[in-house]
Amino acid sequence: MTKLSVNINKIATLRNSRGGNVPNVVAAALSCERFGAQGITVHPRPDERHIRYQDVYDLKAEISTEFNIEGNCQEQKFIDLVITNRPTQVTLVPDERNQMTSNHGWDTIKHREYLRDMVKLFQDAGIRVSIFVDPIEEMVEAAAETGTDRIELYTEAYAAAFGYDDAAAIAPYFKAAKKAQQVGLGLNAGHDLDLNNLAYFNQHIPDLLEVSIGHALVADALYLGLEETIKRYLAALKA
Repeated sequence: MTKLSVNINKIATLRNSRGGNVPNVVAAALSCERFGAQGITVHPRPDERHIRYQDVYDLKAEISTEFNIEGNCQEQKFIDLVITNRPTQVTLVPDERNQMTSNHGWDTIKHREYLRDMVKLFQDAGIRVSIFVDPIEEMVEAAAETGTDRIELYTEAYAAAFGYDDAAAIAPYFKAAKKAQQVGLGLNAGHDLDLNNLAYFNQHIPDLLEVSIGHALVADALYLGLEETIKRYLAALKA
């Protein structure tokens, strides 16, 4: 079964909007685990507008499932945070400093040598590495040449097209997934996956190991409750 890693950034956004510690991100993460999520994802940014660096330390001390830290490895503070906390996985994302949310994958051809160095740095610390990429076969192939363990397919384009021409929407992701198989990469996916499009994606992408879902899942929890929401996302991954 494809694992569900819950991105709790939006929980932190809500907390930060009022100050204090309500809602508590550690308590939310532990609830996600208790309700069946197999992992917790955070994406700290330099301005700490949602997840704070201290949250990472607090979460590392408490959660028992897989811990995935996403972020820009061009920030030394991010590198230090990951090396110190040694999560299960680090996902390398090419964010700009003022970027609202992730909106593209790495050019793994242009940045192959740099990424190779970063992959080795984290792997030497015992951390599994995933590189955020667009669903382009050449980028997948070049990612394999960095020595990374996995890639994460950026799924916004699929989500935007889903419901209009589902076969066309999934086609580049299927090709990218097959290429990942061929070059020996593990496969993750994330961004704008939700209860409407997740089951179809999971059914049509071979050997999908993990999805990371935050914004849609937290929004659904406002209507359905967190436990019921996680139950429905897990069901979509079993369908």
